[in-house]
Amino acid sequence: MKQGAFSFVGVLFSMSLKAKLEAVVYAAEEPVTLSQFTAIFAEEVLQGLDEAPSPDPELGEGSEQIALAEASSEADAESTTPVPEDAPEQTSASEAGSPEAAESVTAETKEASEGDEKKLGRLRDRRVRQVLQRVLDELIADYANGERGMEIREIAGGYRMATKPEYHDAVRGFVKSLKPPMKLSLQALETLAVIAYKQPVTAPEVSEIRGVDSGGVLGGLVSRKLITTAGRKPVIGRPILYKTTKEFLLRFGLKDVNDLPSMEEFEKMAGELAESEAEGEAQDAVMQSTEPLFGGVESTPEGVEPAQAEAPTEESVVETAAEPQASEEQVLASRGLAGES
Repeated sequence: MKQGAFSFVGVLFSMSLKAKLEAVVYAAEEPVTLSQFTAIFAEEVLQGLDEAPSPDPELGEGSEQIALAEASSEADAESTTPVPEDAPEQTSASEAGSPEAAESVTAETKEASEGDEKKLGRLRDRRVRQVLQRVLDELIADYANGERGMEIREIAGGYRMATKPEYHDAVRGFVKSLKPPMKLSLQALETLAVIAYKQPVTAPEVSEIRGVDSGGVLGGLVSRKLITTAGRKPVIGRPILYKTTKEFLLRFGLKDVNDLPSMEEFEKMAGELAESEAEGEAQDAVMQSTEPLFGGVESTPEGVEPAQAEAPTEESVVETAAEPQASEEQVLASRGLAGES
């Protein structure tokens, strides 16, 4: 294979992988670590290395592929131990009558193969990390050297996209010019939805659909530039027609009004929402029904009597102490009377 063909395949593979890494870094909210990149793109990197043509060693390219092959061959060589020429006859004669020796040899062979697999797995993982690190370094260099306002920084052990410090003033000015997030009430959202799907529509028609007067809500939507007037309807009284504005499309991220969800999609979403709510209510009912089984009644341990039986009250102690005294006085009185008689 010529040097040009190998370089062309390597460049295509590197460009595709670089674009994917750039997309992941851009989309991630937190810094993306090299371990995460390895878990995502390991199969793709290994497949690209397998499909790439073997380079010519004289050209100086692909030294890493050669190193990986040499490392795997060394691992295979280490797993096989040299045996002397005169040893096979002696070992075969001794092993023929000892099954324990055969089992030990099988176990050693199995352990050696498992060790080789682990070593090759570590080599592949290291190879993938090296490829990804090289592509990340190229991507960081592209952002650093090019006339771009963004850069890829290494933050907290990962990679994250951020604006360059020299353009912070421009970014600060833009942030200050942003409008605060718009908050709409439920009534405003209902009115806006009716206008979006029925436009152009009059205020009486909106009120008829909602079942309540919508005059005040329409004024709030007009002041926020979400709806505007669209002429007058050619009927008696010539009521004003309302329609949505470009601001409405920008706020909701729509290309045009045709991008709004259809009624069938709304019905499907409403059905799924109703099912999820029904499942939640059923789970709550089950939890409430099981609560009396586990709480509300304090059980006494086995072999322990209630507290009243354990500790007698003070009144009972006084009564039991007074009863013997009364009986002794009566006995003495009766004896004295008997002596006198």
